[in-house]
Amino acid sequence: MAAVAYKERPQPTPRERSRERPHHQPQPRLKTFHARLLVTRAEDWWVEAHSAEEAEALLASGQGHHAALGERLHVELEEMIDSAD
Repeated sequence: MAAVAYKERPQPTPRERSRERPHHQPQPRLKTFHARLLVTRAEDWWVEAHSAEEAEALLASGQGHHAALGERLHVELEEMIDSAD
């Protein structure tokens, strides 16, 4: 393998540097907006019961234990709570 000599490139002058880079424009500042969303999610729940019918009734009445969050099926914007000026 042939040896390659390292040659340092000369540093550009400030005037040359200003020509290389476009003039930096400040980005407008981001604003924070709050909203209320309606989210439909498939969740896993479990309940102890003597039959499937009893388990359905218990779950329908809010009984049971939350097992896993699951995936979001639908998200809908209900309202913007406040807007930034």
